[in-house]
Amino acid sequence: MAGPKDLDPSSSPRALLGAELRHAREKAGLSQEELGQRLFVSGSFVGQLEAGTRRMQADVARQLDEVLGTEDFFQRNCGAAAKSKYPEHFAEAAEAEARAAAISQYAPLLIPGLLQTPAYARAVCRAYQPTVPDEEIEKLVAARRERARLLDDPTEPMLWTVIDEAALRRVTGGRTVMAEALCHIAELARRSRVIVQVLPFDAGAHAAMEGSTKIMEFEDAPPLVYFEGVGTGRLEDDPAIVRHQRFTYRLLMASALSPQKSLALIEAMAQDYAHEEHP
Repeated sequence: MAGPKDLDPSSSPRALLGAELRHAREKAGLSQEELGQRLFVSGSFVGQLEAGTRRMQADVARQLDEVLGTEDFFQRNCGAAAKSKYPEHFAEAAEAEARAAAISQYAPLLIPGLLQTPAYARAVCRAYQPTVPDEEIEKLVAARRERARLLDDPTEPMLWTVIDEAALRRVTGGRTVMAEALCHIAELARRSRVIVQVLPFDAGAHAAMEGSTKIMEFEDAPPLVYFEGVGTGRLEDDPAIVRHQRFTYRLLMASALSPQKSLALIEAMAQDYAHEEHP
């Protein structure tokens, strides 16, 4: 297994923790696979901890201190590295997303977070939590917009998303909001920043009818798959699961409209929303 690239310890607490783990492992004369065996996890999981793509949980930190003889270093520091502005079930996925070189995502019910406008994100967050104060909603919207700054980089991550037609037809936040949201997606696609395909209703049954999926690829760590439900989510690095999800995503791309036809449909729907709001 190729070793991870050097991390900048000043970039984040998690980068510091990953760099310290790599140092302690190498000092102990252990490979990632050998350390993983002692922790009853895969070598790739250890690599993801070192690369900062996985969050170090308290039980893993305790085992690391025992195996590597680091007293309570990892136990004391894993809490600081785990702090996040995102909901607990999504925090680790969001942090992995920020380090990904490529992201492939199927979105069956709503526009993916990285492609959302503030108004659309606000409507989604309010629907999730109808009774919380406005300032809490604004914090969630700000966090989502911060995630979307990944796309300010002209080339990375490479984002390829398949959006179900249902997500584009559901009027979220009103027709003006939808018109703006679809224009935003079209603008990103037109300047070749993202690849977007629409999975139309008339595609019929397809390989991902049971839910959304996100595949994240990294330059220095094995890929991860993120599954999300209502208020819950989980990351998977099992090679068999990753392989199956990659196959599923290829089937979705084959069933979806081409990027060119998808862009034409998105722009036509944006015009329809705008004209319906302002006859």
